[in-house]
Amino acid sequence: MSSETASLPVIDLRSDTVTRPTPAMLAAMFAASVGDDVYDEDPTVRRLEEMTAARFGLEAGLFCPSGTMTNQIAIKAHTEPLSEVICEQTAHVYLWEVGGIAFHSGASVALLPGNRGRLTAAQVEAAIRPENVHYPTTRLVCLENTHNRGGGTCYSLEDLAAISSVAKRYGIARHLDGARIFNALVATGQRSEDYGQLFDSISVCLSKGLGTPVGSVLLGSADFIRKCKRIRKVMGGGWRQAGYLAAAGIYALENNVSRLADDHRRAARLADVLRQQPYVAEVLAPETNLVIFRLHDSHPAADFLTTLERQGIRASSFGPQWIRFVTHLDVDDAMLARIEAALGMVGE
Repeated sequence: MSSETASLPVIDLRSDTVTRPTPAMLAAMFAASVGDDVYDEDPTVRRLEEMTAARFGLEAGLFCPSGTMTNQIAIKAHTEPLSEVICEQTAHVYLWEVGGIAFHSGASVALLPGNRGRLTAAQVEAAIRPENVHYPTTRLVCLENTHNRGGGTCYSLEDLAAISSVAKRYGIARHLDGARIFNALVATGQRSEDYGQLFDSISVCLSKGLGTPVGSVLLGSADFIRKCKRIRKVMGGGWRQAGYLAAAGIYALENNVSRLADDHRRAARLADVLRQQPYVAEVLAPETNLVIFRLHDSHPAADFLTTLERQGIRASSFGPQWIRFVTHLDVDDAMLARIEAALGMVGE
């Protein structure tokens, strides 16, 4: 880091998981009423699960340490060995969850090429296996909204409804990886309550855009969540006095959703600045808080990241010559100005 920037706070654009609890969130955590959640005696955990389920029009919730755990619990609950899961080929449940579908569920995966991560109902229907002893049985469709690898893209409610209708017609379960679902809701103006009509289960992450230190909530019917609680237990996910963490989730749901529009505004501004740089070959139009762009081959990505690091700015590689910026709770407008200035100096 240069001497000029050494005294300034580091700007971390690697992910929206790097945020730290605000003083108000910490105060809510310290004030939480807690109990042993394995005995169903933590009132704050129960409140978080109930309010999240109600928000999405579903019956019950299950608080878990991570979105990977909520996704993998749901997949296992919906499938059995010799069955198959349909998802987009860059879906988080397939690409970045350590082969969990094979490890936990013994299920096959049908990978479909999407439009920046989004599938169509026609694609899903074409991928459903006919009854044949040589094939696995299609049991589940997994969608991701927003889609990480696609650059924070959002599904329209109409497309979600069409895919849901196909799955229902064939008796196939529907799971949503909603790691950044609130970003999608804020960007599109959709109602969270409508999602309960479209999916059998939803994973809602609290530790990305909403700024909590840890945790995701799996949503579904009461019977489904009872089954999932047993799966969570065997995965080692039983909580004790988890209300301290659940209180952060409650605070986030009550205070940090509408402000996601600021992250989206800043991401759009960064995309505009990047398009003006001679070393940038392509910028995927951001719909939410993810900005993914490709550098010209003459400008190595490793050099670009090192140059930014010297200016106190962290970012992450997203494939050969591809970079991802993520705006979040801990990136303000003053930091945005620093990033713009640093990007202007990269090519000098």
